Amino acid sequence: MTIGIWILGDQLHSQQAALLSYQNNKQQTPIIFIECLNYIKKRPYHQQKLVLVFSAMRHFAEELKSQGWSVTYKIAQDFETALNHWIKTNAITELRLVTPYDRPFLKLIQNFQLDCNIKFIPNNHFLWTQAEFKQWTDSRKRLLLEDFYREGRKRFNILMESDQPIGGQWNFDKQNRNPPKKSLNPPTPLWFEPDEITQQVIKDIKSYKIETYGKIEPFKWGVTRSQALQVLEHFLANNLNHFGTYQDAMIVGEYTMWHSLISPYLNLGLLTPLEVIKSVEKAYYEFDYPLNSVEGLIRQILGWREYMYGIYQLMDDDYADKNWFNHQEELPEFYWDSSQTDMNCLKPILQQVEETGYAHHIQRLMILSNFALIVGVSPQAINDWFHSAFIDAYDWVMVPNVIGMGQFADGGILASKPYAASANYINKMSDYCKSCVYKHNQRTGEKACPFNFFYWDFLSRHQLQLKALGRMNLVLANLKKMDTVELEKIQSQAQQWREA
Repeated sequence: MTIGIWILGDQLHSQQAALLSYQNNKQQTPIIFIECLNYIKKRPYHQQKLVLVFSAMRHFAEELKSQGWSVTYKIAQDFETALNHWIKTNAITELRLVTPYDRPFLKLIQNFQLDCNIKFIPNNHFLWTQAEFKQWTDSRKRLLLEDFYREGRKRFNILMESDQPIGGQWNFDKQNRNPPKKSLNPPTPLWFEPDEITQQVIKDIKSYKIETYGKIEPFKWGVTRSQALQVLEHFLANNLNHFGTYQDAMIVGEYTMWHSLISPYLNLGLLTPLEVIKSVEKAYYEFDYPLNSVEGLIRQILGWREYMYGIYQLMDDDYADKNWFNHQEELPEFYWDSSQTDMNCLKPILQQVEETGYAHHIQRLMILSNFALIVGVSPQAINDWFHSAFIDAYDWVMVPNVIGMGQFADGGILASKPYAASANYINKMSDYCKSCVYKHNQRTGEKACPFNFFYWDFLSRHQLQLKALGRMNLVLANLKKMDTVELEKIQSQAQQWREA
């Protein structure tokens, strides 16, 4: 019996389950990596995403070679042909791989006609297995992220004193919503210059005749586990102290603020969730960092990240097609080309996404996703764009976040109310409105901010559905108080903008 291991591009860790399942004879165990050209034609991926994944794959392949593994690296038109050629060449009787995290990719592999048996190894890159998450959900009458997060804190003994949370409360989110101040001076992020392998990947991608998104250079992301660990250490030393307080703040020209920039590395497997959580917890004890910052970061990984993956695996196959509001508008063209908008919140965020493939979570949720929601964009269209645009995007993370949280297209399975907001929120949490051609305090008129007339138009269009959500009653009461003539102007201006 000859066992072969196929390592996917988001499973780049020496402790990943397929490698751990068979380490008796590394030199006699064939391993394959495949860059599939047909697969990257499925959507216009951000060029920096392609560089990151392929360069990280090539670096990890070299690392495994240095450890004594027998590694084959293929750049091929399709996965199936490359696999069968490798299987035949190496007389492989069983192909092992970690179960893909993304359900469409798992189905793709299951339909392959391969010349050997396939054995899927349960993934070990998340703290909760699918069975454990389902067991938790089966015991609950409601699926709340906060409940799940608290269970995770207890289960993994993170920031706990006996059975109680350190600091006397579980969640310090109310302390993590400070708006930006004039004197803020965020730290410089840690970037890297491309080495020879990365430079070759850039050349390769430039040569491919495929539709892509964003700019390929300058590329400054890390591509190895060593570099990912450096980014984590840089965050702990320079960012964590103020991360919590200003994690929701937005400033023109400041791409990263105090955010960690580790999500691309976590999602590739270059970092593991528990080592990040433990490192943050250790920093709290050693350096007495503010608890709201430490707890805020841990909640993102131990709570949010694990919860989103669990929900993704739990939902039916049609979850990605949900459209509770029946939104059908096309995605505005400026999402693909930032030069086509003069809105001073959307424009700089879209510019930075074009340049880096990155925006932090509030920019994504409360600007990019919020605008698509209140305009009435198809949830599937904005989900496709998010998947194309972001360097840390994968189906398992984008579907629940965009379909469930950002667009409320599941009708409340994941969130208790839509994340819809007017320009008032943007003005409070950013400096975007100060130099914008539109007026954040106007609902109608030539200079009215589109976030305003679209927000009230959204509430008006869906008030019957929203009324069933208890948390929306206060804002709906304000809608009822609005002058009928003004509401008609709002609705008319929103429709004119859509048509334009």
